[in-house]
Amino acid sequence: MARGRRGWGGGEPRGQAGPLGALTLAALAEGIQISRGATGPSQGQPRQEPQEPENPTEPVTAPRTESPEPDPATGELKNEPHSPKASSSDSEPKPWEPEQHPQCLLVPGSLADFALQTVVSLEDAGISGTQALAFSLSSALEAQGGQLPEKVREVVQGLHGQMAQLVEGRARRVALRALCSLAAEHTQEVVQTLLPHSLPCDRAAAELWRGLSRNQRVNGLVLVHLLQEVKGPPQSQGLSPSSSPGPSRQDAKPYTQALAATRALGEMLSVSGCVAATRGFYPQVLIALVTQLHQLAWGVHSPQTQVKVRGPPSNHASCAVEALKALLSGDGGRMVVTCMEQSGGWRRLMGSGTHLEGVLLLASALVAHADHHLRGLFADLLPRLQSTDKAPRLTAMAFFTGLLQSQPTARLLRDEAIVQRLTAWQGDPEPTVRWLGLLGLGHLALNHRKARHVGTLLRALLDALGEADTRLVGAALGALRRLLLRPRARARVSAHCASLGTRLRPLLDHCQDSVRASAIGLLGTLVGQCSLRRARMVRELVLGSLVTLLLRLQDPSLDAAESAEWTLARCDRFLHWRLLEEISAMAHYDSPEALSRTCGRLVQWYPRRASDFLSQAQGYLRSPEVPIRRVAAMFIGFLIHHMDPDCVNPGLVDSLLHDLGEMQWDTETCIRDVSHITMHQVRLVCQDQDSPGHGNFSPWQLFCCWGHRQERERPVYEDSPFKPRSRAGLWGCGRPS
Repeated sequence: MARGRRGWGGGEPRGQAGPLGALTLAALAEGIQISRGATGPSQGQPRQEPQEPENPTEPVTAPRTESPEPDPATGELKNEPHSPKASSSDSEPKPWEPEQHPQCLLVPGSLADFALQTVVSLEDAGISGTQALAFSLSSALEAQGGQLPEKVREVVQGLHGQMAQLVEGRARRVALRALCSLAAEHTQEVVQTLLPHSLPCDRAAAELWRGLSRNQRVNGLVLVHLLQEVKGPPQSQGLSPSSSPGPSRQDAKPYTQALAATRALGEMLSVSGCVAATRGFYPQVLIALVTQLHQLAWGVHSPQTQVKVRGPPSNHASCAVEALKALLSGDGGRMVVTCMEQSGGWRRLMGSGTHLEGVLLLASALVAHADHHLRGLFADLLPRLQSTDKAPRLTAMAFFTGLLQSQPTARLLRDEAIVQRLTAWQGDPEPTVRWLGLLGLGHLALNHRKARHVGTLLRALLDALGEADTRLVGAALGALRRLLLRPRARARVSAHCASLGTRLRPLLDHCQDSVRASAIGLLGTLVGQCSLRRARMVRELVLGSLVTLLLRLQDPSLDAAESAEWTLARCDRFLHWRLLEEISAMAHYDSPEALSRTCGRLVQWYPRRASDFLSQAQGYLRSPEVPIRRVAAMFIGFLIHHMDPDCVNPGLVDSLLHDLGEMQWDTETCIRDVSHITMHQVRLVCQDQDSPGHGNFSPWQLFCCWGHRQERERPVYEDSPFKPRSRAGLWGCGRPS
């Protein structure tokens, strides 16, 4: 008898070096035989040859053969009559050979025979023996006809159950080789059997997935099947809040399978070298994992479906992110992973409201550090743009928009096709689609080859400035700024200066900090890039927005305040004010002296606009932001102090007194103090207007409206609670007493 049979049949006792997993599996096989009522081998007793059962309905085991080998033509096993002498114990053990391995034909329910053969293989078989076992097992399973998938699943289930008992070493490696050999012929059955153990992925299943990943013959096949499971069936409902609450219960199983496949992918891709097996479908794996994150972030499925899924949803998203990291790192994209970590891209990918922003960051990182896959990604994205399912379609749109930053990738399509597609998105009722379209138009603005489409881009961007969605407005402002920085497009944008200024002024006071900062910055870019032909139009735009820019130096948003300082610096250079020092002092310190000097210059240079400046500042007295209300009252006080009483409209004075009187009831103490001082300045103007000399003509009034400023008391304001005080006496004004 072969040496392997004596290991379980009572021949030579097993040594201390024998694999523990083989003993455990032998005990399992013996238990299975006992439970079936058959006469099986027991420890310490020789095995009896199987007898023919009395009941003809029982399955009959085929006689054993000494040298079974498969027929190359039919794939069936050829058995020869077994000699009785062959079953006797040999005095000397013989080396195990695949062609001398005892074999039996599997009949329905004969899983014990497979267990016994696996014991022998684990004890003595090498790689060739394991392959012969897998081939003969496959041939025997195929003989069962329609029950083949069920038999393969039973075998894989048995291997999964024994992995926890097999110690590290040769026994475990041989078991993994047997699984890989079986997966080479029956990949789908092996994957479908292991997936239920992958949510969550227990230790045995993780070891089996990693074992499949290390085998270069089967890892590609397994990855393809897992990719199909991750994609899953098409979703029947959208992602908008107004859509149906969730899918039916019969959709829960495919959803669970997709999550399990995602975790299995993560286990396989974590093995070094497995990513090379994705060659040819790498972009599909990347897009499928990102789409899976989209579905997890937006909560596509109903609570009833999520209850059936083991593990919290955040763990599912984390597993998908880890699979993405392994996929990128294994392909040399470690810099992509680093960029995503530094920019918070992974966190955004898992967020319900920031997922598409994460996709855009991922696309930007791929463009910068992994451009060798951009063509494949671009080709796989184009069919998905027409998908009826929102999750794949929006993910594809975000990827498509981000990849337009790569000029070589954008050249894969005609310019007209890209512009037509992006402008068509502007008519979509979904704001997210319009937002992605605007981002794409902004990326096209960076491309020199798209300069002839500036007119089309400009019309779409100007229309988007009136959108209610702040994402659309922000994207349009960013794209307009990129257009202004392009020499070929600068003249076309400046030609629409009047239309742009009309849409831009309301955005300078937008409630969203980012939009407000972008709008102020765009105004500075327009002033800095203005040509001499458009100087007059830009001058009117600057003077119409000057009060807003001066007050926004005290904006609570640091970005908006810095943007206002940057824009005023360009206005100073454009209009030759020479007020850079005053602007810097007002931006970084509480400097009433600088504000007073600026107001005096404005009254001196633009006497006819002084009343307009007062009217604009009056509108900010009701601002919800405390620093803006305070500086608006101070601006009115200094401006009216430098103005001639004859240049102030009496109706405007009454309106100012009314609004300043209401500010006396403000909850902030600093607002009440500032409004009191400013109201006193307005009342002094009223007294000058009611004086006996009021109404007499003076030629001086034709040139300047600030002739009587020295006759009135100078306004002195208390220290600001929002910014540090500048040095006293820097501007020729003493500290307030």
